[in-house]
Amino acid sequence: MKTISMIFLTLFMAKSCDNATQNDLNNAVIQYAADTRGYHLKIIITNQTATISQGRSPENKAEQIKISDADWKVLVNGFTEINLEELPNFKDPTQKRFYDGAAAANLKVRYQDKNYESKDFDHGYPPAEIEKLVTKIVSLAKTTE
Repeated sequence: MKTISMIFLTLFMAKSCDNATQNDLNNAVIQYAADTRGYHLKIIITNQTATISQGRSPENKAEQIKISDADWKVLVNGFTEINLEELPNFKDPTQKRFYDGAAAANLKVRYQDKNYESKDFDHGYPPAEIEKLVTKIVSLAKTTE
């Protein structure tokens, strides 16, 4: 009986932890932005919704999309792997943005009334620690093109 109780308790705790991490992302606002002279991309993720803005001109209206459950799960997994306190210290793998080889990008997270922001990095070449999350965020914008 103790064994069955332990198994049940373990499964119950694992499930509640999984819901807690999903709720953590539900309570966060993630903003990804990439800019250069002729390119602008801004993606804001809140509560399984993405607001995507491409271009600076007034006729380029922001588009709001619902994030699928499969994509949301990938975002949740990527978000839980990040140590937000270390986000400003992640090293950029390339410096193409210095000679217009790539747009300058950054990631901002508002979580539990605190703001976290990465250093600038090259669009398409995020730091390894946030690569999974950033790649999924950018792929959401590609589906709207």
